[in-house]
Amino acid sequence: MQIVITDGYTLNPGDLSWEPLKEFGEVKYYDRTPVQLLAECCTDADIIITNKTPLSAVSIHSFSKLKFISVTATGYNVVDTVAAKERGIIVSNVPVYGTDSVAQHTFALILELANQPGAHARSVANGDWSKSTDWSYTLQPTTEISGKTLGIVGFGRIGRKVAEIAKAFGMQVIFNNKGKQSELATAVTMEELFAQSDFISLHCPLTKENDSFVDKALLSRMKSTASLINTSRGQLINEKDLAEALQEKILAAAALDVLRQEPPPADHPLIGLSNCIITPHIAWITREARKRLMQTTFENVKAFIEGKPQHVVNP
Repeated sequence: MQIVITDGYTLNPGDLSWEPLKEFGEVKYYDRTPVQLLAECCTDADIIITNKTPLSAVSIHSFSKLKFISVTATGYNVVDTVAAKERGIIVSNVPVYGTDSVAQHTFALILELANQPGAHARSVANGDWSKSTDWSYTLQPTTEISGKTLGIVGFGRIGRKVAEIAKAFGMQVIFNNKGKQSELATAVTMEELFAQSDFISLHCPLTKENDSFVDKALLSRMKSTASLINTSRGQLINEKDLAEALQEKILAAAALDVLRQEPPPADHPLIGLSNCIITPHIAWITREARKRLMQTTFENVKAFIEGKPQHVVNP
């Protein structure tokens, strides 16, 4: 049994261990696998473990020994699951591992927008406080989030966790499904959510229907003092529309952990805007979350080998 890890570095840069996989067979490890080298690396693979390395229909049909694909993430759009099913190849993902970490990063971004500790720390490091004539100063007004309205798009595990934290801060919480009820939040339409919220946070999976749904029309409904946060999928936002809206002050700010293309091009329209904070897709990356992710991946492989596959996404 040959197990190939196509791109293990971001998940495990050296502080965790792949050793448990050796119990199941020969393990071939790659930090990263360029698409043009995929055939060379995976020709004899029985099991492929991938994070972001794409497995197209062409690749899946060309790997004659392949029986199982384990995606070390919740999203599995890097795999052509239809082609895998045609060949009888099982695909599993890791549905739950980063709820607390992503919710935590969401609020790190919200608090940076509200209080700007990072910007003020850089100001002090640059000597601005030492030169100040006053004992206290702000770069621009800060905001108290208690009493503000947080609109959550996508009310799954992460969305609900964000709502719990928001309630602890004294925020009012709304979410975008009028057909549901929750003790944590009030259900409204998408249009109402964008119009009423002081902060909007995206927590929904990417589908064909919601690709680029945050567009000029929705952004134009936002308060000029409101902010948009995305720790979900970059493709949910029309980035050109958002860049224009930020430049025109249609909304106050955005804080993004994900972009449509990662890594982004150097001339990305949102990078460098004074009212847009961007972090490099790190909401998921705490050691605790990565440890859970790897453990479930080991369990997925074990379950497949024992003939009881779990977390199957192409039944």
